[in-house]
Amino acid sequence: MANDFPTEGVELTQLLVVSDIDRARQFYRDVLGARVHREYGGTSLVLNFQGSWLLLVTGGGPTKDKPQITFAPPSDPNTVSYQLTMRVPNCQAAYEVLASRGAEFLTPPVDWGGEIRCFFRDPDGHLLEISQVS
Repeated sequence: MANDFPTEGVELTQLLVVSDIDRARQFYRDVLGARVHREYGGTSLVLNFQGSWLLLVTGGGPTKDKPQITFAPPSDPNTVSYQLTMRVPNCQAAYEVLASRGAEFLTPPVDWGGEIRCFFRDPDGHLLEISQVS
């Protein structure tokens, strides 16, 4: 039953609204190692990231298929309604690599007993997490 929602071959894509597509491309490609799959007119960028699809789009107003909906990057990076979490085999090692590539972490990895994790933001303030089961 799980393979037929709503038809065979469905793939999930995560969408993040960004203010600057070039800055976002640099961060996701050069810091996180995502691969650029396709770009659309300077306003949309499709990335393949760790076996998942990530769509980065610039903001915009309502359209015929989504009336009353406005896409905008986070207005307050300290209020979060969505984040991307990456499970890693070694949180400290991932932290060091990402920090060397320019990721700015809120704190170094914290050991919570059953999990080691730390958080950082993309250039628009979207919250990202790396975590390790300990």
